[in-house]
Amino acid sequence: MPFSSLDDTAAQFERVRGACEHSGRGRESIMLSAAQVLCVGENEAEIERRALKIGREVSELRTNGLAGTVDEVVEKIQSFAKAGAQRMYLQVLDLSDLDHLRLVAEQVMLRVA
Repeated sequence: MPFSSLDDTAAQFERVRGACEHSGRGRESIMLSAAQVLCVGENEAEIERRALKIGREVSELRTNGLAGTVDEVVEKIQSFAKAGAQRMYLQVLDLSDLDHLRLVAEQVMLRVA
């Protein structure tokens, strides 16, 4: 499910599961995934800097993406997992920010893998 709210994603996952059942295929026979824009930082200043660099507002990204502190982002990823997401695609828009990628690899991924 690309770049959609948690509620919309959960609803779509349920529709897909229903379609699987209707066609005689098991509900768990399909891999469910979600994609979200990522903007994580160790503090508010870092989050704000990263959001501005990609032309987005922090508040909008917190609502419509995976944005915030490591704890906030981990919690939101876990919410998608509870809704049925088995895989998350994290869209990183500023690939030149290697510290951002390092933060995700060292602090986010370890807690959601």
